[in-house]
Amino acid sequence: MIREVLAYKILENYMDCPRANFAQVYINGNYIGLYSNDESINKTFLSTHFSSSNNTFIKCNPIVNPGPTTKSNLKYISTDSSQYFNFYEIKSTNGWNDLVKLCDTVTNYPSAIGITVDIDRALWMLAFNNVLVNLDSYSGAFCQNYYLYKDATQRYNPIVWDLNMAFGALPFVGSGLSSLGSLTVTNMQQLPTTIHNTDNYWPLIKNIMSDATYQRMYIAHVKTITNEFFVNNLYQTLATQLQAVVDTAVQSDVNKFYTYTQFQDGLTGDVTSSYTIPGIVNLMNPRVSYLQSTTNFTNTAPVISTIQLNDSTPLIGSTVVITANVINSNTNAVYLGYRFNDNEKFTRILMYDDGLHDDGGAGDNVYGISISMNFLQFQYYIYAENNNVGSFSPERAEHEFYNLNASISVTTPGQVVINEFVAVNQTGIQDEAGQREDWIELYNNTSIAMDLFGLFLSDSYTNLTKFAFPQNTIIQPNGYLLIWADEDPSTTDYLHANFKLSSTGEQIVISNIAGEILDSISFGVQQADQSMGRCSNGTGSFTIYSTPTPEEANCVISVEEYDIVAGARIYPNPATNYVIVDFKQNDKQNQIKIIDVTGNVIYENVTGKNHEFIDVSNLSSGLYFISINHSNTQKLQIVK
Repeated sequence: MIREVLAYKILENYMDCPRANFAQVYINGNYIGLYSNDESINKTFLSTHFSSSNNTFIKCNPIVNPGPTTKSNLKYISTDSSQYFNFYEIKSTNGWNDLVKLCDTVTNYPSAIGITVDIDRALWMLAFNNVLVNLDSYSGAFCQNYYLYKDATQRYNPIVWDLNMAFGALPFVGSGLSSLGSLTVTNMQQLPTTIHNTDNYWPLIKNIMSDATYQRMYIAHVKTITNEFFVNNLYQTLATQLQAVVDTAVQSDVNKFYTYTQFQDGLTGDVTSSYTIPGIVNLMNPRVSYLQSTTNFTNTAPVISTIQLNDSTPLIGSTVVITANVINSNTNAVYLGYRFNDNEKFTRILMYDDGLHDDGGAGDNVYGISISMNFLQFQYYIYAENNNVGSFSPERAEHEFYNLNASISVTTPGQVVINEFVAVNQTGIQDEAGQREDWIELYNNTSIAMDLFGLFLSDSYTNLTKFAFPQNTIIQPNGYLLIWADEDPSTTDYLHANFKLSSTGEQIVISNIAGEILDSISFGVQQADQSMGRCSNGTGSFTIYSTPTPEEANCVISVEEYDIVAGARIYPNPATNYVIVDFKQNDKQNQIKIIDVTGNVIYENVTGKNHEFIDVSNLSSGLYFISINHSNTQKLQIVK
């Protein structure tokens, strides 16, 4: 009942994966039962985690019934993409040829796997599958239940899916083209970390593990998961909490597959049908003891400590020296992994203990390296290894890492704001490629030109640094800047954010390098070719506009609106405290009415003036109609 949600709660600490919780499902008021509720791996998920959603996207589950010869195992078959149709689904517009090339690389060119696959994510997936005996996965008999997405680095990212069989609930490990016999509980408790390391029918495992460094990194990840969740019994605490959350829902579920007593005993009680499903604790406590007894755990690993920077607030273009104390006389290599933003891959370079790299004295176990701070951010980790095992700092790298920000002048709230946006652009303005895409307009509230370098734009409060403004991105005094939200690359003259806006509603957030939110808006469902914009520019409240005004003032009245109401000009519209009606010529009495959406007349006056001032400060925000001489009517928007 809780395996899937519990497994995802563990996995989310080590790689991008779906969020998961529980749902009580009702149909026409009738309680159907308790379900695991997992986030869909779709374009929204891809955009959130990989800052794009239109690249090659593959679901790795056989279309036919999975079996010994029907695996989604990335094994190369032939150049004919139709030979792969039964084993994969392409979820993007194109991708079959990409899949063939990927399988060719994984199977036939082991040295190139690191160029084609995000190795660290693959190692975390394999480590997770092994520790939790999650065999309804790439690591099991059928090589299924994962996705692959090609990100901006042109590497494929594995995404784990479908964890209800975690913790030994599907004990089929397989071997080559045969051996689907189930494992005993003891077999699962003692599942080797080297499973499939030499098996041609698991080419991703075989060829990754043929690299000694990758193998040591894999073992480091196995140890991290084991130590952080199982040695200390944290998994059991989480499991007990999840049981308590759903206890009443399970008890009242008449359609459940297992009894309420089995649910209560699920941590320690085994269930036997055609094979034995072990209780989670019954499986994992002996498994931890087994793993701790292996040489992978008993071999002494390098200890990384005292990571220091010569400058914690470096200027752009300056040199940063990074040193780390690595204790273990058998250490044979220490690496710095680094990148300058979330959309790059980490590059690993050697650190030195030779006295020549600002590392102190030669052979003193202090390793050093210098890096040029050429960007706003510097993300990094340390990896050290000896002949047997490796260590990361932080231990969850590359999923987690250390972060160093450049020292620059920080823009403050209110200076640059979100001014207008369109989330469904079907007939509006086009970008430089002739495409109608979502767009966001910023406004400079100051009287000086502002360089937006050091600011970030995002569609998520939980990931503020999605899009970093490049250097020399200037917004003029009281001026506008348009950003296309379409996941396309920016050019010299046009900015394109690496996210799109959702027509069903989300957020837009602008923040600075200090992590301070400068401006944001949460919006709901958006209609085609309508915008939401501030009135007045830069400071007013957001309202809906049927005619967007990119890089122009929002609160203006068109010529048609001036003339449509009996030769009268009505402004401002939208209005907040007052409305002015100007008659181009007035040689007669004119009747003015303001009517609400229910048809009630809430203002009426007959005037002979050329210029009539109407106080609307007592009206609530919303849509009204203003009528001149009974028959001529114009929409009037009131915003507060």
